[in-house]
Parts: sequence; C-alpha cells; structure tokens
Amino acid sequence: MKIAIIGATGMAGSRIAVEAARRGHIDSGYSRSEASAGRTAPGITLSTADATDPEAMGRIAAEHDVIVLATRPAPGTREDATSPVTVVLDAALGAGRRVIVIGGAGPLRCPDRPDQLVIDDQRFVPEQWRSIAQASVDQFNACGAHDADWTYLSPPALLGSGTRTGSYRRGGNQLLIDVNGESRISAEDLAVAAVDEIENPQLGTRHFTVAY
Repeated sequence: MKIAIIGATGMAGSRIAVEAARRGHIDSGYSRSEASAGRTAPGITLSTADATDPEAMGRIAAEHDVIVLATRPAPGTREDATSPVTVVLDAALGAGRRVIVIGGAGPLRCPDRPDQLVIDDQRFVPEQWRSIAQASVDQFNACGAHDADWTYLSPPALLGSGTRTGSYRRGGNQLLIDVNGESRISAEDLAVAAVDEIENPQLGTRHFTVAY
C-alpha cells in the first residue's frame, strides 16, 4: 500500500512512517519546511509540500492509496487548523482516497461527563493547553462538514515519545482513562493503532481514540 504522510517530521507523523515501513508499506512523507524535509527516516522518502496547497495535495492524493494528515499548529499559536484538513479532504474526495486525520483529544467526550467535551475539562486540558485543544476541535468540525472518506484519530490526554509495546485499548469518541485516572499513550503505540486502522478499517467509524 502506498501511504502519504503529511506532517511526517512531527512526533506522530514520524512514528507512523516508521510503523508503516516496518509492515512493508511504501511511505512518502511531506513537510512544509525544506529543512525538515531534508531529514532522513527509516523507510521513508521526505519531500516538501504545503498542506494548504490544493495543487500539491491533489497530486499527492492521486499518487497514493491512503493519506495520513498529522499536522498540528504550534503550541501557543492561533494558526489556522482548518485550512490544511479542508484542502487535504478536498484532494482526497477528488481522487477517491481515504484520509486518516491524527488530531487531538479536545473533541472527545469526558469519561464521566459524556455531555461535556474534554476541551472544557481542566483535569485533562489545563488553560495553557486550551489553544491547541481548540485547534483540534476546529479541525474535527471541519472533517464533520466534509463529504470525503475520513477517520479522525484522537490521542489520549497525554501523548509523548516512548517505546513501542504493540498494545493499546481502542475506544470510541470518549476519552479513555486507566485505573489511576490517567489518559496516555506513547507516540509509537499511537502509530501502531493508526496503521492498524489503515490496514483494517473499522466500518462505520469516523472518530476513535486509543490509550493504555
């Protein structure tokens, strides 16, 4: 399978590239920064492309089977999160391709308050994280308004570099917590879940999350 990873030099995108290559898929990674695109990663070819460029995204969609969108605004910024996802979804719709969006936890439902979004719960989203959480909510809403074939993967509250165990719990649109009330996973195991979904799509699923 040919997989295009937009945002392939970020924490999630780079791990997904490694995991996909590990399973024998052909990866093409894209970054909007020429400096980032010059990096090398096992099993992946990196090129420069801006997710807000319709022509570039159209070409990439036509050349690949699946697109992974793993771009995120920088923490503390108000950078538009909806333009990249809309442009990529437009390209995917035109080419008849599927998109896996690696988003944020903001649009998930709280584990004990299903009528409340995680973004509004300071146990999981302290004030200093609210800007980036709002970007993920905006991103998810942009997906919901689009006719393309998309799946939105929300990480748990805490996502960081770690080790690949190959194990995770999968949930729906409600934040997963463990027996200690923590919601976390390594980027490496998030990548396992993402590639599992690429290889074996769960029919009818548009939004899901994973955690330990």
